[in-house]
Amino acid sequence: MSDIIRTDRPPEAAARKTGEFMPTLQLSTDHDLCPGCGEPLALRTVLESIVDLGMSQQCVGVIGIGCYTALTSIMDVDLIQALHGRAPSVATGSKRMRPETLIFTLQGDGDMANEGLQEVIHTAARGESVTCILLNNGVFGETGGHMTATTVIGQRTKNSLDGRDAAYHGHPIDMIGLLAPLGGTAYAARGSVHDAAGVAKTRRMVRRAFEAQLRGDGFSIVEILTMCPTGWFIPTEEGPDYLDTVMGEIHVTGEWKRDGQLLQQAADPPEAD
Repeated sequence: MSDIIRTDRPPEAAARKTGEFMPTLQLSTDHDLCPGCGEPLALRTVLESIVDLGMSQQCVGVIGIGCYTALTSIMDVDLIQALHGRAPSVATGSKRMRPETLIFTLQGDGDMANEGLQEVIHTAARGESVTCILLNNGVFGETGGHMTATTVIGQRTKNSLDGRDAAYHGHPIDMIGLLAPLGGTAYAARGSVHDAAGVAKTRRMVRRAFEAQLRGDGFSIVEILTMCPTGWFIPTEEGPDYLDTVMGEIHVTGEWKRDGQLLQQAADPPEAD
């Protein structure tokens, strides 16, 4: 009973800090993104993984265009700003010039899947030793919340208020299912930040992707499903459940390729009505 903290009366001892509550590479917990956004959680998994691997002083991030671009002001990491969709190519050049450096991209689904799909496909096919981090919420959040190439059937966006319809809008692109089978891809996984277990699993995925890069195994990618209640037109508190039951049902989480071996395959899209 001595370990139980009573809440019916003032505490007997003052509260004390038991550890750091943000990664050493994160300068602040303040940001300008919408309430309920999952991108700051995703960023934390990246920064913590860099610290875990001892690469804080040998790391360069290549940042795409999206809401997450605003997070660069709180990242204590050397950064390069890329044009929309072009981050994998910039990362390729950076890695070839500085092969000892840990190079990663930070991109949204609009940036990677819409604006720069060919960039990431060719980067993976060549087996470039870089790591791409895809923050996937299924919307162009920065430009108003309209549908992207990864928006799932039934998902609400600014231009699909009744949900994406396969017959009218087409099917979503499964980025991990697309990139994992390529010969140059060494590691591919999809995580989520909708709950604590998802965050912990995603952090392990990011670390494994970085480890594959540092071993020189080839291309690695981690897709992270993130909440965007604003772009989905739902209350903030409903974001995690919506992510899990709507996006998560189609963009299945888990490791898809590890040590160059496929662990699962992309499913065929359902037939349109």
